[in-house]
Amino acid sequence: MSVFALGVAILLLVAVLIPGIHTNRADGVRRWIAVPGLGTFQPSEIAKVAVIMYFSARLSKRNTEKPIRLNPRSNLSGFVGWLDKIGFLELVPYGVILLIIVFLMKLEPHMSGTILILAGAASVLFAAGIKFYWFLLGGGAMGLLLALSMQGYQSTRILVWKDPWAYKQEGGYQIIQSLYAIGSGGLLGLGLGKSRQKFLYLPEPENDFIFAIVCEELGYIGAALVILLFVLLVVRGYWLAVHARDRFGALLVVGITTLIAMQTFLNIGVVTGLLPTTGISLPFFSYGGTALSIQLAEMGVVLSV
Repeated sequence: MSVFALGVAILLLVAVLIPGIHTNRADGVRRWIAVPGLGTFQPSEIAKVAVIMYFSARLSKRNTEKPIRLNPRSNLSGFVGWLDKIGFLELVPYGVILLIIVFLMKLEPHMSGTILILAGAASVLFAAGIKFYWFLLGGGAMGLLLALSMQGYQSTRILVWKDPWAYKQEGGYQIIQSLYAIGSGGLLGLGLGKSRQKFLYLPEPENDFIFAIVCEELGYIGAALVILLFVLLVVRGYWLAVHARDRFGALLVVGITTLIAMQTFLNIGVVTGLLPTTGISLPFFSYGGTALSIQLAEMGVVLSV
């Protein structure tokens, strides 16, 4: 099942790049597939879960797989044995899969989705007992790769993040309006449904920047309670993983919980100006089709475990 899900995810990531199938934004971004009568959906959302499922299924059998054995007389036996000893050979199939997905996501491009997929995959590998130094090496390599592959508009977002007021009428407008919304909420907020910034001031108030509206309407106390709910959800998720009845379920819950945690942190970080602007929705709050449906399905998987 996990192999099938991963295969479908990769095929959909390829399909979204085919002209006539994807919906193309004015800036050239191709992340959605148009389905007649149903609207659009994002293959990257399916890829997030598929990677976690495949990694969890394969790593749950880690202790039962037979190690690679070469003829002791072979010239490669010593080198291959050393690679196996440091854990490199075990990581090769996972690395290949991630490189394929990162390459396809780069063509869309979809930086935030790539980061989430890498975070979910890394959490499953870590929970499965992969040696820590591989995360340092892999994280550094992937970070360098993502930095080198930045598109023009992605580099501009870094400049806007440093000083949004220097780009008021360009990329800084959205984050400035978000900060205005957060500030105007005060301690107790303006009241549920009484936001002013969502009326033609703050772009994407129902999607990526919905947390700014939460802050404006519910104030500091309401926003803190929302964050607390997410913290409790994440802590409970990891608790369930620790007490899962089987290894596959444990790894699956770790990956899904990390995905929710990372997505929440990145969204709130962007809205509050802590991080550069990325297109990441707030789980269970943001309006959306594919993302919300997948998140609800993920919670169903966690409950089943």
